[in-house]
Amino acid sequence: MNPDHSSLIQQADAAGIAEAVHRLRNGQLVAVPTETVYGLAARADSADAVAAIYRAKGRPDFNPLIVHVASLEQAAHLAVVDARAELLARNFWPGPLTMVLPLRPDSGIAAAVTAGLPTIAIRMPAHPLMRAVLRESGLPLAAPSANRSGAVSPTTAAHVAASLGEGAGYILDGGACAQGLESTIVALRDFDEWQLLRPGPVTSAQLSALLGPPIATMTSKIEAPGQLASHYAPGKPVRLGATAAEPDEFLIGYGPVSGDCNLSEGGNLAEAAARLYACLYAAAEAPHARVAVAAIPDEGIGAAINDRLRRAAA
Repeated sequence: MNPDHSSLIQQADAAGIAEAVHRLRNGQLVAVPTETVYGLAARADSADAVAAIYRAKGRPDFNPLIVHVASLEQAAHLAVVDARAELLARNFWPGPLTMVLPLRPDSGIAAAVTAGLPTIAIRMPAHPLMRAVLRESGLPLAAPSANRSGAVSPTTAAHVAASLGEGAGYILDGGACAQGLESTIVALRDFDEWQLLRPGPVTSAQLSALLGPPIATMTSKIEAPGQLASHYAPGKPVRLGATAAEPDEFLIGYGPVSGDCNLSEGGNLAEAAARLYACLYAAAEAPHARVAVAAIPDEGIGAAINDRLRRAAA
C-alpha cells in the first residue's frame, strides 16, 4: 500500500501562498496548479533549486524546463522577445502557450533549466493561484509537471502527492486543473519560421492564423518538455483505437464507446482533454494488467490528446 502523503497538501489561502513564496525564495520546491496541470516549481535562477526538481522527478538532464513568468516584461529580461513573440503574447498570454525563444546571455537563468541550449521555453500561466505566487515571489519559476518523469501528469493535488510524495515538498491545492493538458509549445525560428514542438490547447490552426504556416522539418534535438518518445505512461501496456475492452483491460472510453472511465460521453474534445490524465491515473491504479483507449478524433485539441496517448503507448 502506498503511504499517505495527503498531509503535504495545503490550503491555497493567504497563509498558504505566503509560505509557498517563502519556500521558493529559499530554494525549496512547491507544487502549484496552473490551468493545464500541476507544476513542481523552483526559482529558475538557482542551480541548486533546479537540481532539486530533477532529483524529485527523476528527470533526464537533457530535457529542458519551462520557465513561468508574471508578465511579458519579465519574459523580455530572460529571452529575446521579437514582434512575433509579442503578437502571440497579446493573443494567448496569460494562457496555455509556451514559446521557445533565444536566451539572453545576462538572463541569470540556471544552466540546467535550458539543458545547455541557447534557447529558453517560457510562458505566462493563467491560473490565479500560480499568478499570485509568481507576483508575490517576484521570481521566474521553473515548473515542469509535478510527477515522476515520464509518468501521467497530475491534474489534482492528490495526484501530486501520490506521484512525488515527500519529494513534492509543499503542495498548494487549487482544485482540479481546468484544461488538464500541458501547454502548446511553439519555437520561433529565424527568417520568420516557426515550429510546433508540442500540440496543446492552443491549436496549430490558431497559430497559423497569426504566423502563417509552420515549417515541417523537425530535429531530433530535445528543445522542450514532452518531446520524449515515451511519456505520460500509466505503467502498463496501452492499446489505442479500442472499440471494446479485452478481459484484462481497463477501458478509457469516448463518446458512444463507454468504459471504466469515459473522457466525454457527449464527444466533447475540450472535456476529454480536461479528463485525460484523471482517467489515465484511474487506469494506473486499477487491477487490470493493460489499458485500452477509444479512438479520439484527430482535430483541434484532439491532436494534442492523441499526441499524449501515442507517447503513453510507446
